[in-house]
Amino acid sequence: MIPEILHPWLAIATTIAVFVTLQVTRRIPIDLLFLLALVFLVLTGVLAPAVAIAGFASRAVLAISALLVVAAGLRSTGVLDWVGNMLLGDVKTEQTALRRIAGPIVAASAFVLNTALVAMMMPVLIDWCRQRNLSPSKLLLPLSYLTILGGVCTLIGTSTTLVVNDQLRLSHAAMQAEVVALQENAPENATAITQRQTALPQVAPMGFFEIGLVGLPCALAGSFFLVLVGQKLLPGSPDLIEQLGEKTREYLVEMQVLPECRLVGKTVEEAGLRNLHGLYLIEIDRSGDIITPVAPGDQIRAGDRLVFTGVVSTIVDLEKIPGLVPAADQTYEFHPSSRQQRHLTEVVLSRTSPLIGSTVRKANFRALYNAAVIAVHRNGMRLTNKIGNIELEPGDTLLLQTRGDFIAQQRNSRDFYLVSSVEGAEPRRHDRSWLAAGLMSVLILWMTLASIFGGGGLADPAIAALSIAALMVLTQCVKSSDARAAVDLQVVVTIAAALGLGSALWQSGAAEMIAQSLVHLVGQRPYLLLIVIYLLAMIFTEMITNAAVAALLLPIAIAVALAGDLNPRPFIMAIALAASLSFLTPIGYQTNLMVMGPGGYKPRDYLVAGIPLALIVAATALVLIPLVWPLTLTN
Repeated sequence: MIPEILHPWLAIATTIAVFVTLQVTRRIPIDLLFLLALVFLVLTGVLAPAVAIAGFASRAVLAISALLVVAAGLRSTGVLDWVGNMLLGDVKTEQTALRRIAGPIVAASAFVLNTALVAMMMPVLIDWCRQRNLSPSKLLLPLSYLTILGGVCTLIGTSTTLVVNDQLRLSHAAMQAEVVALQENAPENATAITQRQTALPQVAPMGFFEIGLVGLPCALAGSFFLVLVGQKLLPGSPDLIEQLGEKTREYLVEMQVLPECRLVGKTVEEAGLRNLHGLYLIEIDRSGDIITPVAPGDQIRAGDRLVFTGVVSTIVDLEKIPGLVPAADQTYEFHPSSRQQRHLTEVVLSRTSPLIGSTVRKANFRALYNAAVIAVHRNGMRLTNKIGNIELEPGDTLLLQTRGDFIAQQRNSRDFYLVSSVEGAEPRRHDRSWLAAGLMSVLILWMTLASIFGGGGLADPAIAALSIAALMVLTQCVKSSDARAAVDLQVVVTIAAALGLGSALWQSGAAEMIAQSLVHLVGQRPYLLLIVIYLLAMIFTEMITNAAVAALLLPIAIAVALAGDLNPRPFIMAIALAASLSFLTPIGYQTNLMVMGPGGYKPRDYLVAGIPLALIVAATALVLIPLVWPLTLTN
């Protein structure tokens, strides 16, 4: 076993090794790297096994996992699709779109984990850009930045604040134990006992809106910059789908307007069907009366059959509009609970298929394959006939609504050359949208009241989030399989292991050793210490995941405050804010990485737009933190 005197150095060396490895190579998964570091510290005796694995049962990890499930419920019920349509329905330019979404996105990300919010809103923005032939690169990075800014307005807006809060709970318990030990073993050390007792309330877990006292002004300052200047610094990269050009498959699809559809009573232009990217409205069939060509002022009525020709990605968008359903197959699943079991699949007819020579209407797909024909594509030809009357030929590509097991059953079928699923075509449970929105509202109200009144277990964010996540599954707002898939295991393992590393820095005495050196280097200048702590967190969070930085640096920040006889609270908040506000690199924050591919961004784009944003936010935070939480301790 390693001598105890070496434990602080081992903890520091292991932490540095993790940082360096992350910069040198990307081949080792970040969760595996943190896990290996944790195992090493246990094997060398620096950390007790019980303490090492405590992070996997931490409230932060449980709350983050549950909130990802809640977000999946909002996505699967179409709540975010509805929000996107409400925000962007009549907007025509990227700048106007950014102005329109900035406020709602910041507000939403204060209550929905920003990773989940970007995952939900990114397809909405890409679809909007595609329909208007605009560049998504002008909106996707601002979307990531806005969610990051909104995340620091409440306790549950970002995983970082949840991790900080969990660390505070541990630190508060450790400091209480330290005070008791001093009173029993060294009662003559009255100065140290008084200091710890005075600092103890300042290390208590955060209130629900506490970080928002500075986080909200930071969010407002950053949002104004993005809307007024930031968007102009971003490139105008073309949509990746646009780059496919004429190679994109073009289908003929017929959609029926049900009475409850939100398009009823609107003109074609008002409904947003006039300039759909990759989709063209050929005709409207109104009880046998054919309206063609379709004019922008033509009104849509219940029962209309809208005939389109276009690309599959936009057909998927049409399917997401409540009350607009494919009419090619009269046995199509209309009921949301039945549709939830179905998926969009593409098949190519073989020469030996029994369907060759028959029309779509007579093919009886439901009896043969338990599938419904939605659209037909024929080798670059623009089909203009009614889908039901199209005579099928070898090589025709059909877009089908199928059961989940269709691909496994038909992959080797002689009836089809190729069978593949359509990405992003999961049906929405629109009948559950109000229920999902209501559950989310209950969660927000629950956490707000718990923060105000405090109390027992019910006041814990993890209990609230787990309860609402369970209700999302029980009420079928999200399928249990989708709920499991929504939990990002890499994020969970990384945070849990990082919490263990943070405990190692504190318990081994490494945090206190680093703090003493930092205070000695900077001197007794509280505000300069605050700036150094903030900048350390800001730089490190651009190198590794933000939650891990918070877990590692928080014990050091508390130790710095105690070593300098200062109030720990402003240093805690500096870590929470700086570790959450990552704008400079794609790897610094998960949402920045999520938008990199779809937006066509290069690392330079993050620096160009992120540096001025980071400076504005840092200046705002460093001015306000000492005003809200005084740097000196008062008895």
